[in-house]
Amino acid sequence: MEQRHLGRTGLRVSRLGLGTMTWGRGTGEQEAADQLKLFADAGGTLVDTADVYADGGAEHLLGRLMADLVPRSELVVATKAGYGSGGDRRFDTSRRHLLAALDASLDRLGTDYVDLWQVHAWDPETPLEETLQALDTAVSSGRARYVGICGFSGWQLAKAATWQLAGPGRVRLATCQMEYSLLERGIERELLPAALDLGVGLLAASPLGRGVLTGKYRSTVPEGSRLDGDLAPFVEQYLDEESRGIVDAVATAADGLATTPLQVALAWVRDRPGVVAPLVGARTARQLESALDAERLVLPEEIRRALDDVSAPSVSYPDAGFGAA
Repeated sequence: MEQRHLGRTGLRVSRLGLGTMTWGRGTGEQEAADQLKLFADAGGTLVDTADVYADGGAEHLLGRLMADLVPRSELVVATKAGYGSGGDRRFDTSRRHLLAALDASLDRLGTDYVDLWQVHAWDPETPLEETLQALDTAVSSGRARYVGICGFSGWQLAKAATWQLAGPGRVRLATCQMEYSLLERGIERELLPAALDLGVGLLAASPLGRGVLTGKYRSTVPEGSRLDGDLAPFVEQYLDEESRGIVDAVATAADGLATTPLQVALAWVRDRPGVVAPLVGARTARQLESALDAERLVLPEEIRRALDDVSAPSVSYPDAGFGAA
């Protein structure tokens, strides 16, 4: 699998990442083992998890698999922290919470460092410089090699990345992790231009539009799918008329290329400017295998332009510039 630099750093990772959000919940240990082995055998290195996935169960599972199946040294392990520690506080990126959460993640993963540690969300109740100092501490103490953020807006990313570049001893932000697909291109308005300007690489979450871009919901609701379970609200927002038009265009492109909608949608995200890697969270090894097959697909320019056009996000002031005086 082709490797790419993680933002403006020297670290190279596979241009497809393995997501583990369902591990320890909908995905059991044997299925997770099959996925990780398949991914590693295909040349994949980047594995993304978080301390809140299955309440730490995903990290526990990944740690066991690194001990017994795929050596830790062959993987680039990314995890996240920043969701609240209880009570009515949804987010908590205080230095106290973040560093304690990192230590707990390391214990579950069975390792003394993570390759990439990411702030999971913006916390309006914690001064940003305090949050970023925790990232600096994680790197200076050897507990993390690189750091990044998730779920920030464009101005929040720009502020954080600029702060880190402004003082000696501060660690450059390597990545931002955001939802990005043909069904969700909102980051192109402000966040992605900021990331490109500041040398922050994008890890694209939900690159298949929460599964909708695979085309599996075009006529029926497959048994056991997200729409058939407690994640239905997570999917339903992408089942409107506008989204159906985009899904149909992806299916048409796949027919013309003798491939699958999944691979077309994934290849489109993978090759967008600024993207380091789409993160694919498969329920089964068979689903992951289909995603890995996209490695060989390069979209022809005319198809890429057609998909760009049909999925183009609306642009208004101030992004569209000033109107006539």
